[in-house]
Amino acid sequence: MNKKRGVKGGKKITGQQAAEVRRLIKDKMPDRLKLAFSLWTRAAVQQLIEQKYGVVLSVKQVGRYLKSWGYTPQKPIRKAFEQKPEQVKQWLEKEYPAIKKRATKEKGTIYFGDETGMRSDHQAGRSYAPKGKTPVVKSTGQRFSLNMISAISNKGHLQFMLIEKFNGDVFIDFLQRMIRYSKQKIFYVTDGHPAHKTKN
Repeated sequence: MNKKRGVKGGKKITGQQAAEVRRLIKDKMPDRLKLAFSLWTRAAVQQLIEQKYGVVLSVKQVGRYLKSWGYTPQKPIRKAFEQKPEQVKQWLEKEYPAIKKRATKEKGTIYFGDETGMRSDHQAGRSYAPKGKTPVVKSTGQRFSLNMISAISNKGHLQFMLIEKFNGDVFIDFLQRMIRYSKQKIFYVTDGHPAHKTKN
Protein backbone atom coordinates (compact mmCIF):
# COMPACT_ATOMS: atom_id res chain seq x y z
CA MET A 1 0.00 0.00 0.00
CA ASN A 2 1.48 3.32 -1.09
CA LYS A 3 1.92 6.09 1.41
CA LYS A 4 -0.66 8.81 0.82
CA ARG A 5 1.08 12.14 0.24
CA GLY A 6 -0.20 15.44 1.51
CA VAL A 7 -3.12 14.28 3.61
CA LYS A 8 -5.50 17.15 4.21
CA GLY A 9 -4.99 18.57 7.68
CA GLY A 10 -1.89 16.39 8.06
CA LYS A 11 1.75 17.30 8.62
CA LYS A 12 2.92 20.89 8.75
CA ILE A 13 6.27 22.60 9.11
CA THR A 14 7.09 24.70 12.16
CA GLY A 15 7.47 28.47 12.11
CA GLN A 16 11.25 28.13 12.39
CA GLN A 17 11.34 25.65 9.50
CA ALA A 18 9.15 27.95 7.39
CA ALA A 19 11.53 30.85 8.05
CA GLU A 20 14.51 28.73 6.98
CA VAL A 21 12.74 27.57 3.79
CA ARG A 22 11.93 31.18 2.91
CA ARG A 23 15.58 32.14 3.45
CA LEU A 24 16.79 29.29 1.23
CA ILE A 25 14.35 30.23 -1.53
CA LYS A 26 15.62 33.82 -1.36
CA ASP A 27 19.35 33.04 -1.18
CA LYS A 28 19.77 29.82 -3.18
CA MET A 29 18.60 28.19 -6.38
CA PRO A 30 17.35 24.56 -6.24
CA ASP A 31 20.30 23.08 -8.13
CA ARG A 32 22.69 24.67 -5.60
CA LEU A 33 20.85 22.67 -2.94
CA LYS A 34 21.24 19.46 -4.97
CA LEU A 35 17.59 19.40 -5.97
CA ALA A 36 16.59 18.22 -9.45
CA PHE A 37 15.26 21.64 -10.47
CA SER A 38 16.77 24.75 -12.01
CA LEU A 39 14.11 27.20 -10.81
CA TRP A 40 11.78 27.24 -7.81
CA THR A 41 8.46 25.49 -8.32
CA ARG A 42 5.97 24.03 -5.89
CA ALA A 43 7.49 20.60 -6.51
CA ALA A 44 11.00 21.94 -5.83
CA VAL A 45 9.93 23.46 -2.50
CA GLN A 46 8.09 20.21 -1.68
CA GLN A 47 11.31 18.26 -2.27
CA LEU A 48 13.35 20.75 -0.21
CA ILE A 49 11.03 20.42 2.79
CA GLU A 50 11.01 16.63 2.60
CA GLN A 51 14.80 16.47 2.22
CA LYS A 52 15.58 18.84 5.10
CA TYR A 53 12.85 18.00 7.60
CA GLY A 54 11.39 14.66 6.53
CA VAL A 55 7.97 16.32 6.28
CA VAL A 56 5.95 15.13 3.31
CA LEU A 57 3.56 17.79 2.02
CA SER A 58 1.35 17.72 -1.05
CA VAL A 59 2.03 20.14 -3.90
CA LYS A 60 -1.21 21.93 -2.96
CA GLN A 61 -0.06 22.37 0.64
CA VAL A 62 3.23 23.81 -0.60
CA GLY A 63 1.28 26.14 -2.87
CA ARG A 64 -0.67 27.41 0.14
CA TYR A 65 2.59 28.09 2.00
CA LEU A 66 4.01 29.98 -0.98
CA LYS A 67 0.85 32.03 -1.26
CA SER A 68 0.91 32.93 2.43
CA TRP A 69 4.57 33.98 2.05
CA GLY A 70 3.64 36.25 -0.87
CA TYR A 71 5.33 34.13 -3.57
CA THR A 72 2.35 33.79 -5.91
CA PRO A 73 2.20 36.35 -8.72
CA GLN A 74 -0.99 37.34 -10.48
CA LYS A 75 -1.28 36.21 -14.08
CA PRO A 76 0.46 38.70 -16.40
CA ILE A 77 -2.43 38.76 -18.88
CA ARG A 78 -4.82 39.95 -16.16
CA LYS A 79 -2.34 42.64 -15.10
CA ALA A 80 -1.88 43.74 -18.70
CA PHE A 81 -5.63 43.98 -19.15
CA GLU A 82 -5.74 46.43 -16.24
CA GLN A 83 -3.12 48.61 -17.97
CA LYS A 84 -3.91 48.39 -21.71
CA PRO A 85 -7.22 46.55 -22.24
CA GLU A 86 -7.65 47.32 -25.95
CA GLN A 87 -4.13 46.28 -26.92
CA VAL A 88 -4.36 43.07 -24.90
CA LYS A 89 -7.75 42.21 -26.37
CA GLN A 90 -6.37 42.64 -29.88
CA TRP A 91 -3.32 40.53 -29.02
CA LEU A 92 -5.49 37.74 -27.58
CA GLU A 93 -7.74 37.71 -30.62
CA LYS A 94 -5.07 37.92 -33.34
CA GLU A 95 -1.59 36.94 -32.15
CA TYR A 96 -2.13 34.49 -29.31
CA PRO A 97 -4.14 31.96 -31.39
CA ALA A 98 -1.18 31.72 -33.82
CA ILE A 99 1.26 31.18 -30.93
CA LYS A 100 -1.02 28.56 -29.40
CA LYS A 101 -1.40 26.76 -32.73
CA ARG A 102 2.36 26.66 -33.25
CA ALA A 103 3.01 25.51 -29.67
CA THR A 104 0.50 22.68 -30.12
CA LYS A 105 2.05 21.67 -33.44
CA GLU A 106 5.57 21.66 -31.99
CA LYS A 107 4.46 20.09 -28.68
CA GLY A 108 5.66 23.10 -26.74
CA THR A 109 4.49 24.92 -23.62
CA ILE A 110 3.47 28.57 -23.51
CA TYR A 111 4.75 30.57 -20.54
CA PHE A 112 3.78 34.10 -19.56
CA GLY A 113 6.61 36.02 -17.92
CA ASP A 114 6.31 38.63 -15.21
CA GLU A 115 8.47 40.63 -12.82
CA THR A 116 7.32 42.41 -9.71
CA GLY A 117 8.74 44.03 -6.60
CA MET A 118 7.86 43.02 -3.06
CA ARG A 119 8.82 44.10 0.47
CA SER A 120 9.25 41.99 3.57
CA ASP A 121 6.62 44.07 5.38
CA HIS A 122 4.23 44.38 2.45
CA GLN A 123 0.60 43.96 3.47
CA ALA A 124 -1.40 45.52 0.66
CA GLY A 125 -2.41 44.29 -2.75
CA ARG A 126 -4.16 41.22 -4.03
CA SER A 127 -1.21 39.58 -5.72
CA TYR A 128 1.34 39.46 -2.92
CA ALA A 129 -0.42 40.19 0.36
CA PRO A 130 0.18 37.47 2.97
CA LYS A 131 -3.03 36.10 4.43
CA GLY A 132 -1.89 36.72 8.01
CA LYS A 133 -1.60 33.04 8.85
CA THR A 134 2.16 32.67 8.61
CA PRO A 135 3.63 31.29 11.87
CA VAL A 136 5.24 33.98 14.02
CA VAL A 137 9.01 33.66 14.30
CA LYS A 138 11.62 35.94 15.83
CA SER A 139 13.41 38.17 13.35
CA THR A 140 15.64 41.22 13.27
CA GLY A 141 12.72 43.42 12.29
CA GLN A 142 14.75 44.86 9.43
CA ARG A 143 12.88 45.58 6.23
CA PHE A 144 14.17 44.42 2.90
CA SER A 145 13.01 44.55 -0.69
CA LEU A 146 13.00 41.73 -3.20
CA ASN A 147 12.07 41.33 -6.83
CA MET A 148 10.46 38.25 -8.24
CA ILE A 149 10.80 37.05 -11.82
CA SER A 150 8.35 34.33 -12.69
CA ALA A 151 6.84 32.38 -15.55
CA ILE A 152 3.47 30.70 -15.44
CA SER A 153 2.34 28.29 -18.14
CA ASN A 154 -1.07 28.29 -19.77
CA LYS A 155 -1.71 25.17 -17.64
CA GLY A 156 -0.82 26.90 -14.37
CA HIS A 157 2.74 25.60 -13.81
CA LEU A 158 4.72 28.29 -11.97
CA GLN A 159 8.51 28.77 -11.98
CA PHE A 160 10.20 31.63 -10.17
CA MET A 161 13.33 33.07 -8.63
CA LEU A 162 13.79 35.87 -6.10
CA ILE A 163 16.33 38.52 -6.98
CA GLU A 164 17.65 41.83 -5.64
CA LYS A 165 17.41 43.68 -8.93
CA PHE A 166 16.16 42.91 -12.43
CA ASN A 167 18.26 43.45 -15.54
CA GLY A 168 19.18 41.80 -18.82
CA ASP A 169 21.70 39.39 -17.28
CA VAL A 170 19.16 38.18 -14.73
CA PHE A 171 16.56 37.72 -17.47
CA ILE A 172 18.96 35.65 -19.58
CA ASP A 173 19.91 33.53 -16.54
CA PHE A 174 16.22 32.92 -15.82
CA LEU A 175 15.52 31.83 -19.41
CA GLN A 176 18.57 29.56 -19.48
CA ARG A 177 17.42 27.91 -16.28
CA MET A 178 13.95 27.38 -17.73
CA ILE A 179 15.41 25.78 -20.84
CA ARG A 180 17.91 23.62 -18.94
CA TYR A 181 15.28 21.45 -17.26
CA SER A 182 12.49 21.70 -19.82
CA LYS A 183 11.62 18.59 -21.80
CA GLN A 184 9.50 20.62 -24.21
CA LYS A 185 10.00 23.64 -26.41
CA ILE A 186 9.18 26.87 -24.59
CA PHE A 187 7.15 29.74 -26.00
CA TYR A 188 7.81 32.69 -23.69
CA VAL A 189 5.44 35.66 -23.77
CA THR A 190 6.41 38.84 -21.96
CA ASP A 191 6.09 42.63 -22.06
CA GLY A 192 8.35 45.36 -23.44
CA HIS A 193 10.54 45.87 -20.36
CA PRO A 194 14.01 47.16 -21.43
CA ALA A 195 15.69 44.14 -19.82
CA HIS A 196 13.77 41.90 -22.23
CA LYS A 197 15.46 43.62 -25.20
CA THR A 198 19.06 43.17 -24.10
CA LYS A 199 21.63 42.61 -26.85
CA ASN A 200 23.64 40.12 -24.78
